[in-house]
Amino acid sequence: MNQTSPSSPTTATDPRRVAARARLDRLWSAGTRFLGSEVSILGGAMSWISERHLVSAISNAGGFGVLACGAMEPDRLAEEIAATQARTSRPFGVNLITMHPRLDDLVQVCLDAGVGHVVLAGGIPSGPVIRAIKDGGAKVIAFAPAFVLAKRLMRMGVDALVIEGSEAGGHVGPVSLTVLAQEVLPFIRDIPVFVAGGLGRGDAIVSYLEQGAAGAQLGTRFAASTDSIAHERFKKAFIRASARDAVTSVQLDERFPVIPVRGLSNEGSRRFLTHQAETLRRFQSGELTKEQAQLDIEHFWAGSLRRAVIEGDVENGSVMAGQSVGMITSEQSVRDIIAELVDQALDALIRQEDRMRRE
Repeated sequence: MNQTSPSSPTTATDPRRVAARARLDRLWSAGTRFLGSEVSILGGAMSWISERHLVSAISNAGGFGVLACGAMEPDRLAEEIAATQARTSRPFGVNLITMHPRLDDLVQVCLDAGVGHVVLAGGIPSGPVIRAIKDGGAKVIAFAPAFVLAKRLMRMGVDALVIEGSEAGGHVGPVSLTVLAQEVLPFIRDIPVFVAGGLGRGDAIVSYLEQGAAGAQLGTRFAASTDSIAHERFKKAFIRASARDAVTSVQLDERFPVIPVRGLSNEGSRRFLTHQAETLRRFQSGELTKEQAQLDIEHFWAGSLRRAVIEGDVENGSVMAGQSVGMITSEQSVRDIIAELVDQALDALIRQEDRMRRE
């Protein structure tokens, strides 16, 4: 397995870059110690995309890959963990959805396989689940879309937090990372806090490290990498897109909640609006009960993410993407993406030093 340092050759010979790299390593040291990785960059867990190939590539490149369990059953998850372990000897995590009906079994699969970090997503985790993971020897990472929830999760015993802004792809909360960072980072220092949402450059990562973040999570850039198994049409849609093309799904009636999902605008997203309007009409005419109407709306996207990612139907499927999609101009390997992020971070630190010298 190729496991080399994610930095450019010039870093080892240029004294200024050597010093900048030492400073960068200090800035994200809480994250690298916690993750056991060389750089404090996590791969966001993306269903159908964050599987053995992409996860192992991120970890082998010095980052921290995270498997997306999604709707997998325990046997399937055990198989995917083993396949990932066969491709990397470096640490990686597993993302579990708290609403999964067999969550306890999935936790046990992770513990039995020696997974060191379990990421709980899709809802507020229960105290017993957090305790079971920690008692089994693994660390718990949870998502906090608000400061009040971050404090609650800390009291529940989670070991680290991810604060994800609304700029991210997939299911998102209502607050931008810019605001979340100001609400959370100055006040939570006892555990590592990783930032996520709209991140595509290393200089942006540095700005959050200097505010107190322990590292960053990126998904969209890795989804379009050469190491991703996503269909070529899916990746090309990312390359063509601008930031404004990554929009959140719209809710037409407050009686029928729609969890916001950010993805590229396409025929499918336009049909979703029409489908909601038609379902609302059928409800108002008495053709559907409220429960039937809600289910009809929720089932619209069933299987659509797979259609886009695996089958390449980027017009009718769900092309989940964050607003950082506008920064993707070509397919790159995961190793090159991480090296580029590190180089951009070093450039930012050197520019900062130059400004301080001039003052």
